Amino acid sequence: MKPRDYERLEQTIEWMEREARAMGLDFFDMRYEICPTDVVYTIAGFGMPTRYSHWSFGKQYYRQKLDFDLGVSRIYELVVNSDPCYAFLLEGNTVLQNEMIVAHVLGHSDFFRHNCRFQYTNRSMVDSMAAAAQRIRRYEESFGIDRVEEVLDAALSVQEHVDASILGRKPNEDGAVFKDLLGFIVHHSRQLEDWERDIVASVREEMLYFWPQLETKVMNEGWATYWHTKLMQARDLSGQDAVDFAQLTASVAQPNRFNFNPYNVGLVIWQDIERRYGRDKLFEVRECDSDVSFLRNYLNQDIVDECDLYVYGRRGSEWVVIERDAAVIRDLLVQQRTNAGFPVLHASEEAEPSGRLLISHAYEGQELDVKYIERTLPMVYRLWGRPVSLKTVLNGHAVEFAYDGTATQRKAV
Repeated sequence: MKPRDYERLEQTIEWMEREARAMGLDFFDMRYEICPTDVVYTIAGFGMPTRYSHWSFGKQYYRQKLDFDLGVSRIYELVVNSDPCYAFLLEGNTVLQNEMIVAHVLGHSDFFRHNCRFQYTNRSMVDSMAAAAQRIRRYEESFGIDRVEEVLDAALSVQEHVDASILGRKPNEDGAVFKDLLGFIVHHSRQLEDWERDIVASVREEMLYFWPQLETKVMNEGWATYWHTKLMQARDLSGQDAVDFAQLTASVAQPNRFNFNPYNVGLVIWQDIERRYGRDKLFEVRECDSDVSFLRNYLNQDIVDECDLYVYGRRGSEWVVIERDAAVIRDLLVQQRTNAGFPVLHASEEAEPSGRLLISHAYEGQELDVKYIERTLPMVYRLWGRPVSLKTVLNGHAVEFAYDGTATQRKAV
């Protein structure tokens, strides 16, 4: 932005927040930061503005930054689910782009504050992550970077296997089967030293913070797009601003021929709900639903056709469209969004003397990646310290993978 644009943006922010509240949005107090490209992409790579260091975050940074440099994709903003809510805007955006992004993040902030999936969110997670990062730096000084990275590698390899339903309470202490692999390891591993247990617990706490966002990606992005469209239209843009806004929104919210676009599908579903049921229904759905119920209840054939959704498959030597029926596409999307798209695993401990960690995959037609299993079981063993086994289904047959510290074995069961 040019220096003279900052005054315009400040005036727009004041107007937008007032207008958004008049339209019914109820968001956290907002904090806006205009940052250079490297800062925004660093935050995106780390996932938050304050977090411990890990090589995977650098990998994510360079992948996203390369896409930006080559013009493949662009991050216009980042918004943090906290109270107050922090929004990071790109310094290189035009003033109109940042005005639209302000409207967009107001929608996100309202969603964070009111959707039921976020009711137990740690709204001070920025501070919690900063404190965890400080402790981990001390562990690196005391025990060495290699040992700390080894524990982080292991914890991050299974970070998605948490159970958000336990937020607000501790996992079972009696060793019963439950869907929180990281929590089970934190509470029952005899291998972990105190500092290692703290690292695993920190990874788990951060994943529980991110989990509601994974469960509501379509709703959340659609909601923010819906409201930025309403707010920008209320400004009664004219001339080049109107053209630029239309082009920018189209680039974000148009159907994608090759990938599912949550901005597009979410926006069209919200618009359809308003058209069919009225404005009040929007706020009811925003509060009560997740992506699974949102898609199951409101994705219909008109939306499938408007968003150009389809299932494709290989026939002979060609890839072709094989399905456009809304019921089929809805069921497929619901399956992909269930448990935020990750396989459901249940953990328990075998009785002494083995103390083996028993992991059971709740198979529902989607097979696990064998190579991923073989790479990940040794990581779990590093945290558990005793033999680890995983039961699943491959090619219609029950199989068990086991790792005892030397090699991964596979057998039919």
